[in-house]
Amino acid sequence: MSSPLSTALLPSTRREFLNYSSRGIGLLAFSQFAPSFLVQSAQAQSPAPEKDRRILVLVQLAGGNDGLNTLVPFEDANYYRLRPVIGLPKDKVLKVSDTHGLHPSMTAMQNLLKDGKLGIVQNVGYPNPNRSHFRSTEIWETASASSEFTSTGWVGRYLDNVCSGAPADQHDPVAIHITSGLPPSLVGEQSHPSFGLLPNGANRRETEETRNLLESIATAPLAADDSASFLKHTFMDTLVTEKRVQKFIGDYKPDKPYPGSTFAASLRNVAALIAAGLPTRVYFVSLSGFDTHSNQLGQQANLLTVLSEGLAAFQHDLEAHKLDGQVTTATFSEFGRRPSENESRGTDHGTAAPLFVMGSSVKAGLHGTPPTLDLARNQDLTYTTDFRSVYATLLDRWMGCPSEPVLGGNFARLDLLAGAGVT
Repeated sequence: MSSPLSTALLPSTRREFLNYSSRGIGLLAFSQFAPSFLVQSAQAQSPAPEKDRRILVLVQLAGGNDGLNTLVPFEDANYYRLRPVIGLPKDKVLKVSDTHGLHPSMTAMQNLLKDGKLGIVQNVGYPNPNRSHFRSTEIWETASASSEFTSTGWVGRYLDNVCSGAPADQHDPVAIHITSGLPPSLVGEQSHPSFGLLPNGANRRETEETRNLLESIATAPLAADDSASFLKHTFMDTLVTEKRVQKFIGDYKPDKPYPGSTFAASLRNVAALIAAGLPTRVYFVSLSGFDTHSNQLGQQANLLTVLSEGLAAFQHDLEAHKLDGQVTTATFSEFGRRPSENESRGTDHGTAAPLFVMGSSVKAGLHGTPPTLDLARNQDLTYTTDFRSVYATLLDRWMGCPSEPVLGGNFARLDLLAGAGVT
């Protein structure tokens, strides 16, 4: 007798399955599929991730953040030569050294720096840079060379090396993303439970429709087909995890209210899940809008206010709950902008830019070498720190995972974190 539930409702490929994840409800996303008895066999000997292990929070600045107006070289005359209109006045920037200052909108992050909780890595990029949003984001998320194409993300490979599975009765995600789709960073060769939440303000109707569909699939009888049974159990696990996650978020009491932005709400939800004691090792959130080809001054000022106030609220909340010793937060963006402004009072796709690392174990201040600005119009910056050196530092010195198997090479580590790790 055939199942009353049409098999057409079930995703038959990995792409179709991940498409359910991108629609909103937090689907457990697997990098490969296998019948349940194979999954149980492969995972039976793998320990669950420990709940007190260190946590990494990744913050994507999507669109390509302009680094020179984020960390301003106010003593360099070339900066003002290249940016006669959008260059930020020396007396307005928030000084962090004798030569550099943060954007005036970043007061909250300047205070984190003064408190010893913020490191700024200058002029981060990679050889032979690509100026395509899609391709450069892919390079950053896979940690590949610009001439290589890799199907797995650097976080996914970290999970392959450290969180190689969980017991059959362990469903807690080892990675959680609060984005509209699964970030390529989290894709590994092995099956790792990850979980996705839509940012606040997303399409609630579509989320509810997806939840109802999953409930119908999870509760309907299926034919005795092991693959279908595996997917059914996956959906059921997803619904259970979804309810647990929403309860943790709903019950959470932050020390102080977060700012009203969607980005801050995402960080508030991350804090709630960390406080709940989930064994999740990596969280991923995103702030978009940094593609400032025109009228950059106001647009970037608003975005950097959202970023700065959101990160500061998150760090202070972790400290109030005595969780800050477990968490390091790092930003990344697919590229910086060109040093010279364009005719639309904006900047075009460039190469290198600074990134931020935040936490109680961070060695605060400037790290790395600033860019050289003795450049012709429309000439790009030459990076001085490879982004994979930042990843190597986070893996070796924070997450306790040897970086070479993950990154496929030996990249210099930065003197960025006080915590001991793999040397």
